[in-house]
Amino acid sequence: MWAQGESEGLQTLGIVVVVCSSLKLLHYLGLIDLSDDKLEDELEMTVVCHRPEGLEQLEAQTNFTKRELQILYRGFKNECPSGVVNEDTFKQIYAQFFPHGDASMYAHYLFHAFDTTQTGSVKFEDFVTALSILLRGSVHEKLRWTFNLYDINKDGYINKEEMVDIVQAIYDMMGKYTYPVLKEDTPRQHVDIFFQKMDKNRDGVVTLDEFLESCQEDDNIIKSLQLFQNVM
Repeated sequence: MWAQGESEGLQTLGIVVVVCSSLKLLHYLGLIDLSDDKLEDELEMTVVCHRPEGLEQLEAQTNFTKRELQILYRGFKNECPSGVVNEDTFKQIYAQFFPHGDASMYAHYLFHAFDTTQTGSVKFEDFVTALSILLRGSVHEKLRWTFNLYDINKDGYINKEEMVDIVQAIYDMMGKYTYPVLKEDTPRQHVDIFFQKMDKNRDGVVTLDEFLESCQEDDNIIKSLQLFQNVM
């Protein structure tokens, strides 16, 4: 049987993976140099299939400055000339970052968390809104976003099957670097301990309030959420 500390470590890992995987998207799309004075002109003049909202509006809606938004858009446009990212592109990106594992299912879940309107594509606005929360948001905002990721069917609860699917996707993504070597029932064992901690009323599901309360009581989770506060 897995120890309580090992299961809590998995919960922290899950939070860190959410943020780190978003940083990998930033790396892929390009935190490029700040010396290009044409960034703003490019944002105004580039013809793409989807034109993002004005910078002033996005600046008001996110925790990024106008200059940071210009940089992010430049990288986004370079890699996604159509102005949108589909799920297959997400999977291709994560396959590059995790070559020793299978990142396809985790990329699938993460894509649907970014695609808040469920249109089948992630626009620049979706991208920066999520990054704003994950990198600059409050602890409460980050945890709400993570809960939404884990709530696969979007019914407002996390059930055991959803959590098993997420945990399995994380292990599959890590591939051969997962230690100790996993047994087939390891994800479910971890999830059982996760539910013992988070399912306060023992009704078989974790609500947002239960998730927030349990995570905010865990110093390791809180610290992990603050690791990347000043990444940009």
